Amino acid sequence: MKKIKVKIPATTGNLGSGFDVVGAALKLYNTIEVQPDNKKLVIDIKGEGENNLPRDRRNIVYQAMEKVFRKTGCPPATGYRIRLINNIPVARGLGSSASAIIGGLVCANKLCGDKLSKDEIIKIATELEGHPDNVIPALLGGLCISYKQKDTGKIRYVRLDLPTGLVAVLCIPEFELSTEKARKILPKKISMSDAVFNCSRVALLINALTKKKYELLSVAMEDKLHQPYRAKLIGGMDNVFRTAVESGAFGAALSGAGPAILAFVSPGKAKRVGQEMVRVWRKNRVSSKYAILGFDNVGAQISKN
Repeated sequence: MKKIKVKIPATTGNLGSGFDVVGAALKLYNTIEVQPDNKKLVIDIKGEGENNLPRDRRNIVYQAMEKVFRKTGCPPATGYRIRLINNIPVARGLGSSASAIIGGLVCANKLCGDKLSKDEIIKIATELEGHPDNVIPALLGGLCISYKQKDTGKIRYVRLDLPTGLVAVLCIPEFELSTEKARKILPKKISMSDAVFNCSRVALLINALTKKKYELLSVAMEDKLHQPYRAKLIGGMDNVFRTAVESGAFGAALSGAGPAILAFVSPGKAKRVGQEMVRVWRKNRVSSKYAILGFDNVGAQISKN
């Protein structure tokens, strides 16, 4: 029986001022291998989350696969051998769940003869994830602007290539922060002035990234919709933002719901920025590490073995 292998990028959502709207794909990957098996479901996990992610039908990769089987009417095999090679840290704001969901959907769709379109995959992925700003770049790569229409449930999105000559420095703390906990701390309502603040900056953000006007990023990454509230859960966050920019970054913000922090940096300054971010977080009694990542313009890549 054929084995399907898919490589899925990490993603950063809520990008700067683009809360729940803007996401980008990063050159850090999880790999999923799926092979039908006539005996039973076997899930092997290596790397991030190997000690606590479920190895049965509760695993989000398998749950995503089941969604495809039900949607397409494609009869599943009696069992599957699923191998997960996880390089994306779990519960850090780097799209680990989006990677798992997209990987499961893409593998199952390939097993079923590619019956689902990309838009259908995005719709199912958004239902599982709850929002589209991570799952779309995980599937398509690049910079993605998206929203879900409340009346129809349709996902609207635009995908743009991210420019070369710019890297992401991710400062990743040791502690985890679930998206659920990070969302619960947000207010139910915001002021008109805060809404206008973010609207102006997210327009600037898209222009800065697509036109390579990186000097605008320090302002374009500013946010009043989620970061001020989540700062209560992430000690030293504002200090790390400030230090990143003072060390040479164009701008910095939470990656997703956090706790990881992303800085846009020119490649020549990336190492120093990462080192300084780690140093300042250590002063706030937070242990962390940094990674220098390029941006992925390809998205999920599949191969048959």
